[in-house]
Amino acid sequence: MYESTRGNLSGQSASQAIALGMVPKGGLFVPSTFPVLNWQELQGLSYREVAKRVMTAYLPDFAEVTLDKIVNVYADGTFDGQNPAPLVSVGDFGVLELWHGPTSAFKDMALQVLPDLLKISLEQISLEAEVLILVATSGDTGKAALEGFKNRAGMHIAVFYPEGGVSPVQERQMTTTEGSNTHVIAVKGNFDQCQTAVKQMFSSESLKTKLWENKLVFSSANSINWGRLLPQIVYYFWAYLQAVEQDKVALGGVMNVVVPTGNFGNLLAAYYAQRMGLPIAKIICASNKNNVLTNFFAAGEYQSQRDFFQTISPSMDILISSNFERFLYEMSGRKADLIKDWYAPEKRGSFKVDLQTLNNCREVVFAGWASEEETLETIAHSYKAYQYVFDPHTAVGMKVFEDYRTSSQDSTFTVIASTASPFKFAPNVLIALEGINHKQRDEWQALADLSQLTGWKIPEGLKDLDKKKARNVDSFQPESIEEAIRKLFIKENL
Repeated sequence: MYESTRGNLSGQSASQAIALGMVPKGGLFVPSTFPVLNWQELQGLSYREVAKRVMTAYLPDFAEVTLDKIVNVYADGTFDGQNPAPLVSVGDFGVLELWHGPTSAFKDMALQVLPDLLKISLEQISLEAEVLILVATSGDTGKAALEGFKNRAGMHIAVFYPEGGVSPVQERQMTTTEGSNTHVIAVKGNFDQCQTAVKQMFSSESLKTKLWENKLVFSSANSINWGRLLPQIVYYFWAYLQAVEQDKVALGGVMNVVVPTGNFGNLLAAYYAQRMGLPIAKIICASNKNNVLTNFFAAGEYQSQRDFFQTISPSMDILISSNFERFLYEMSGRKADLIKDWYAPEKRGSFKVDLQTLNNCREVVFAGWASEEETLETIAHSYKAYQYVFDPHTAVGMKVFEDYRTSSQDSTFTVIASTASPFKFAPNVLIALEGINHKQRDEWQALADLSQLTGWKIPEGLKDLDKKKARNVDSFQPESIEEAIRKLFIKENL
């Protein structure tokens, strides 16, 4: 069963938690208990089989035959090759490549199954309405969600992205999305403003009433939705199984995990895997210049009211990390009153936690950050040392991993979660590799140049993006996007 981090709702089934997306009156759904899973029983299984075992533990109201169909996406050709998330040996560490799906980002690993999880959840609770998915994106979630939900019967999706705050490839991926049920909206602001506006719509009783009159209900495809977060737990089990198979980790030994972090969902999934019994020792949280999380682990104060920076790792340009609330719920000993106080609206995303909670956080997580210059330098030296190409997000993870290993002298085998293909950010990767700042380099020529320089193949989903027809995208101020939704979906004469 599932409960709210703020103590205002409990006893919800998996279907109810997934269908709602987030707690209607504030808070996020978390499992009431963490099932323990013996990783040794997963040895020799395929990715789809591991996914089924992990997800079954959290979805008791889903039939086995249903889950069989849902996880088949990992074996039906949607992902490149036989292994959708290969662990690649690089130097004396491993890189878990999570970008072999249709949009070349780790979000595909979850967003290719969330639509089916949501569809079944809606059927289970007998909801006689269509669902409207609202998504705020810092770059990668938008396209992955559009790809997963396009042309799904009974479902509509609206994606909001910060205008000028995503890479040209990311924007083109979204604006060339097909599907009669998909909508893409630019917001004159940053990701945090997009995300805050979406959350406000979720909690707007008047808007929800109007939608219900039009036979529509809200749900979410961001990682605030349990159905989006759950599939992300799977690939940490998969990483460990591959590390054991490759003799990188002794049978029963521990591994560390490095996660480039923005909204904290990917890191939270690693922590949940640890809670399920996976032998993860330290989880390393890597941030870019928007290092609000690094500062929290240093001083115990979360301060989102600060300068916001647009960086070369745009998917991490986030100051309000939604899933951090779930983490603090566990670190505080599941004290919902504390969470409710820390996340009270009047605090505007800034608060200080008690020393015990902070110490608990530090026991689990090491946090660091990388500057723009360090990120570019890491891409360059990693390619020279290992002939491996990092995108600017995974490079942040690599730099923080190097800092952690230097300061701790910890030689535990470590897996870096690689969150995106370098081709999604080809101009900046080339700047790093060539040492020349080609400010006017054509975005699409950069894909070919990076392929020629490195010998890596351009992912199929990124080829010829510039030749595809792009839709016209309306642009709104953050405070006006509710009006955009009303115009799209509400018929006042009903």
